[in-house]
Amino acid sequence: MAGQNVHVVNDLNFDTEVLQSDLPVLVDFTATWCGPCKMISPLVDQLADEYLGKVKVAKVDIDDSPMTAQKFGIRGVPTLYVFKGGEVVGQQVGAVPKHTIASLVDRSL
Repeated sequence: MAGQNVHVVNDLNFDTEVLQSDLPVLVDFTATWCGPCKMISPLVDQLADEYLGKVKVAKVDIDDSPMTAQKFGIRGVPTLYVFKGGEVVGQQVGAVPKHTIASLVDRSL
């Protein structure tokens, strides 16, 4: 489900992995049954490799982590959030091209 540089995050470790991260974090809220999620998953994996050391990339399965999805008001997937210093600094809903995701991340740097 996730590339080697993508952190799989859940309800138990979300605060530690995302909110307390020293780096900005791109979080892909996803689901195994979601077609558009499968379309952007390789793009998110590529960005994890390209931004290694500058941005942490994480994936949260909304079915496995319903409390986190509810906490951030996730109503549809894929939804991408960028966190910096524990705060949401950007978001994008839906399957979008890689350059759109990269722009979202670049604004946090």
